[in-house]
Amino acid sequence: MHRPGARLAGVLALALSLASCGRDTADENPAPAAQDGAAPIVLRESTLPGWQSVSAEVSTVDQAVAAARIPGVLVSLNVREGDYVKRGQVIGRIVDSQLGYQSGAYGAQAAAAQAQAAQAQAELQRTRYLYENGVYAKARLEQAQAASSAAQAQVRAARQQQAAVNAVAGQGAVVAPTSGRVLVADIPAGSAVAPGMPIATITSGPVVLRLELPETLADKVRAGTKVRVTTEDGSELTGTLARLYPAVAGGQVRADAEVSGLDARLIGRRLAAAIDAGAKSALVVPDSYVTTRYGIDYVTVRAKDGSTAIVPVQTAPSGKADTLEILSGVTAGDVLVKPAPGGAVG
Repeated sequence: MHRPGARLAGVLALALSLASCGRDTADENPAPAAQDGAAPIVLRESTLPGWQSVSAEVSTVDQAVAAARIPGVLVSLNVREGDYVKRGQVIGRIVDSQLGYQSGAYGAQAAAAQAQAAQAQAELQRTRYLYENGVYAKARLEQAQAASSAAQAQVRAARQQQAAVNAVAGQGAVVAPTSGRVLVADIPAGSAVAPGMPIATITSGPVVLRLELPETLADKVRAGTKVRVTTEDGSELTGTLARLYPAVAGGQVRADAEVSGLDARLIGRRLAAAIDAGAKSALVVPDSYVTTRYGIDYVTVRAKDGSTAIVPVQTAPSGKADTLEILSGVTAGDVLVKPAPGGAVG
């Protein structure tokens, strides 16, 4: 026969054993946020510079065009892309064969007029001699003087016409309008050209970063606004906006930024750039609280009851070291915990 006291002792021993097993199991599977002892953080909005990506191109303050001034044939162009030229340097020559014929024709007219002038001058001298000896009347002398003057005027007119044609022919020289580097010189020798046709394009002024801004940014930026640009080797350069052009074309506003360290060897190179469009409110977290799986970013959110959930978020660089900006997925006031090392995302 069993005693009631012995039965009660056995039940208590079994209960204590089960409780001990439960504690061991809980110790082996702690909450993910407590594995490395990282403190939870509460999301709060902070102020960040509103960097906005824009189109950027290495350029110069201005570009000068060496254009044809007369019609004709480009017989020579002695510069190539990349050459450095000085202001006033002759870089090519245009020839209009008709000008040569016109110059010859006016030269012949000048020679004929000179012969007529010489004849009129001789006639004037003979008439003056006879007038002085009482043979001719004064009216005859005045007539000879007028004829000589008219002949001399014809000589001067023919020579001026010839000089005008030669001056036009002299405009066939293609002259560099400024000192700089040749950007474009792609018209081959022997090509027919017309007045105003560009022969070569030359840089003018210092190197700048030419920006194309959306017109919505026109009222948010001004001279002195910060600009940053990423070069091809991955380094980042900073500068300031120097000029904002007061015109909109195709929904874009053109601006120039001064950035020290730009490589001026290739004018026209496109670079990745961003401009400070003003402060904005953002959710910024340490990047250690964000994990990435298969190209998707996740954070671990702790609820009020202590449970955790893994939430996909959209992130972007914040501009501060070791931090990320969260664009969507969580809101201000949410509590984030650091993900467990090697934890899987379901």
